[in-house]
Amino acid sequence: MRIRTWLIVLTVLAFVISGSLLVPALADNGPNHRVRNQHFGVSGGNVNDRTSRFCCSGTLGALVTNGSNAYILSNNHVLGRSGQAAAGEDVSQPGMIDANCAVTTVVGDFTTAAPLAAGSNVDAAIAQLRPGTMDASGFIEDIGVPSAAVAAPVVGMSVAKSGRTTGFTTGTISSINTSVSVQYQANCGSGKKFTVSFAGQIVIGPGSFSAGGDSGSLIVTNNSAHNPVGLLFAGSSSATIANPAALVLTRLSAALGSTLTFVGSGSASSTTSSSGEIAPFIRGPRGPMQQLPERAADRASAVLELYRASLMGTPGVIGAGVGATAEDEVEPAIVVYVDRTAPGRPQFAPSLDGVAVRVVVTDPFVAF
Repeated sequence: MRIRTWLIVLTVLAFVISGSLLVPALADNGPNHRVRNQHFGVSGGNVNDRTSRFCCSGTLGALVTNGSNAYILSNNHVLGRSGQAAAGEDVSQPGMIDANCAVTTVVGDFTTAAPLAAGSNVDAAIAQLRPGTMDASGFIEDIGVPSAAVAAPVVGMSVAKSGRTTGFTTGTISSINTSVSVQYQANCGSGKKFTVSFAGQIVIGPGSFSAGGDSGSLIVTNNSAHNPVGLLFAGSSSATIANPAALVLTRLSAALGSTLTFVGSGSASSTTSSSGEIAPFIRGPRGPMQQLPERAADRASAVLELYRASLMGTPGVIGAGVGATAEDEVEPAIVVYVDRTAPGRPQFAPSLDGVAVRVVVTDPFVAF
């Protein structure tokens, strides 16, 4: 779930420090993201996202526009109270969790959200920006102004994000076209827990890439272009889950009734190929990571579709997607995510129709 705090506590000190190759001189690993800050990638949330014992907040991820109005982009469970918010509810920055559960500067008004239900496949919402309260250029803390052009996710792609809790971090896409089961809670720190199924998601590692409170962060390519790739909304101690950025725009445009694009540099486009216009990706000291070839990913995806329902129906399985084998970054694999807390441990064949099967044991996936 989004990060929460007791009403009597000033803040939750939840740090996960991750190295940076993109802008190491700027990254502050979190603190500057939890105070009043007109950039994006910082603390914020719906002022009604509270109960008698807790208040909750997430990240105001980016700026989008329909050509007439500007909107703050984040998750449904951050801005829309998991589908319970009414249009016009105030959105504050920083979020209440960073202000002793008090309302700080109101920067937007909740506008609409994609339904948080199976088939929607996104956890996304927008709030109309109040003029003068946030950077109109869409500048993201520690990243800068993103591109307006969306990039399609690719296994092995190096990505970055800026979020409320862990600040600026970098990671690598470990699987795409992933079905996941994600746990939610109806209210802030209370209420019935429920599970939502998502398809076509992006999974990113390592675990230090994000933590509770980073939900709503825009994930971008880890290069000078900063193309939007995904919208962070869930994860575990070892993985982060994101909605594809292009799908987020599609779903929110339908909910709003007009076409949304990212506010950023350049002109907007549907997707950008990793082998096309975007600059080389940055990885760690070992050099650039190889990306899974498109043909290999397509072959694994075709096989996955034949077995997806069976895999996701197996007790203990909480995800299934397309990635690479542990031994070879350009060898495709069907990646199966297994809940380490579930009773028993399912067994799988080493391959399916000639495509390797890679099993990843992880904690349950929860909405951060």
